[in-house]
Amino acid sequence: MAECLTLKKSNCKNCYKCIRYCPVKSIKFSGNQARIIGNECILCGHCFVVCPQDAKEIVDDTEKVKVMLQSGDPVVVSLAPSFIANYDGVGIESMREALKKLGFYDVEETAIGATIVKKEYENMLREKTHDVIISSCCHTVNLLIQKYFPRELLYLADVLSPMQAHSLDIKKRIKNAKVVFIGPCISKKDECQAYDGYVDAVLTFVELTKWLNKEGITIEQKTDSNEKSRARFFPTTGGILKTMETNVAGYEYMAIDGVENCIAALRDIESGKVHNCFVEMSACIGSCVGGPVMEKFHRSPVKDYLAVANYAGKKDFDVVEHDNFELRKSFSVLDKNSAIPSEEEITAIMKRMGKFKPSDELNCGSCGYNSCRDKAIAVYQGKAEVSMCLPYLKDKAESFSDNIVNNTPNGLIVLNEDLEVQQINKAARKIMNISSPSDVLGEQVVRILDPKDFMEVLKSGKAIRDKHTYLAEYGKHVEETILFDKDYRILICILRDITDVETVRTKKEHIETQTVEIADKVIDKQMRVVQEIASLLGETVAETKSALYKLKESISDE
Repeated sequence: MAECLTLKKSNCKNCYKCIRYCPVKSIKFSGNQARIIGNECILCGHCFVVCPQDAKEIVDDTEKVKVMLQSGDPVVVSLAPSFIANYDGVGIESMREALKKLGFYDVEETAIGATIVKKEYENMLREKTHDVIISSCCHTVNLLIQKYFPRELLYLADVLSPMQAHSLDIKKRIKNAKVVFIGPCISKKDECQAYDGYVDAVLTFVELTKWLNKEGITIEQKTDSNEKSRARFFPTTGGILKTMETNVAGYEYMAIDGVENCIAALRDIESGKVHNCFVEMSACIGSCVGGPVMEKFHRSPVKDYLAVANYAGKKDFDVVEHDNFELRKSFSVLDKNSAIPSEEEITAIMKRMGKFKPSDELNCGSCGYNSCRDKAIAVYQGKAEVSMCLPYLKDKAESFSDNIVNNTPNGLIVLNEDLEVQQINKAARKIMNISSPSDVLGEQVVRILDPKDFMEVLKSGKAIRDKHTYLAEYGKHVEETILFDKDYRILICILRDITDVETVRTKKEHIETQTVEIADKVIDKQMRVVQEIASLLGETVAETKSALYKLKESISDE
């Protein structure tokens, strides 16, 4: 398959929206980046349309077409009939004038090719050799059947698309002509490259508009005759049937649009429930006027249909008869090479995703897949990662968070801006003698703590850190930290219980005081003893002195 869609890796933001909207889940997610799986993709363009980051981009062939214009060969535009819905109030003549200024040889409506194709469909119905006929105008529908419903290939009309039939017609009429198709479709770029000899390049309406703007060319607002233009109905739901003669007896005629509806219809056909039907299938809801590259990128089904209906006529274009063999086209099975896991392998992957029993399978679709089982198969095929499961990640994160919160020795209390308790952990409940979280959750914090500090932090936005607080009602000493998270608009209170530390400190202070007091008493007592000893020594010295003096006197008298 040609690479028509690419990814801007830096823009992919893990949203899984492209997987969610892909009808065949042909997107691989790895390393936080989405990647389109070419052999599974049907180029419906849903991922391009819904991507909120514009991470998907269509390969632009403008430069390739400019080279063609310089070759000297006549380059003719096959313009999709949905142009009338994309360019308000502009007819084919205005488009021809504008595109010739870019250097194109001529501009014709693809509706000419549609006229050729619808005649071939009528021939197939008249032959009455087919039970069910599925239109093959939409390349995305063709890819859907080739890749996902190969048993229905026998019902797919083996006829060229209007784009191819018109290109064949142009090249027969204009010598050495090259053909550039311009329309609202991504898959036409792939059809162009998959089938040689028909269309030489494909541009989208967006690419054309950018080119015209760059060259300063304005499309004149005017319409023209719509006498011979019945095939202009082709880009609307049921538009093919509107152009056909649907009077062949024994056949029912129906139009199906939207990939999901086409898949449902193909399953009905596969089951054998549908017979003798001509089924017009369009991948886009509203058919081509609802294409992924309609320039305005909006859904205006009524307005766009009316634009086509007002421009269409009641007669067919005059076309040259072509040999039936020339208009035939073969379709082969396109193998996706997708391995299918066994039930044991699916079960093992489901367990890795935290799905141990049927009630664990929420099938919420947040990963982009319709069910947990589909997601498990995608994991096996290497298209998805276990971590893409949002409930799994949420449970894992909550479990991790709860383990931290409930096992930290610090008390944690979370309040909203109304000072209502939103969360309280085990350590905080122990500090305040609260038996169960339900006793305080949703209640005003004033029930358990003085709200003054919380109000101050909420008002000023400035945190309080490690404030020593005595909770008298609980007999606890704590270091209080209060933070305000402006993003989540919550107050977080951390309480570190320092009661034991304070008790030890108080006891130490008491012992120190007692020690000082005892030391003072000892010192006082010792001083008294010293004083008493000194007094006694003084008296003894005086008595000794007096005695010695008397002894001296006695000796002197003798």
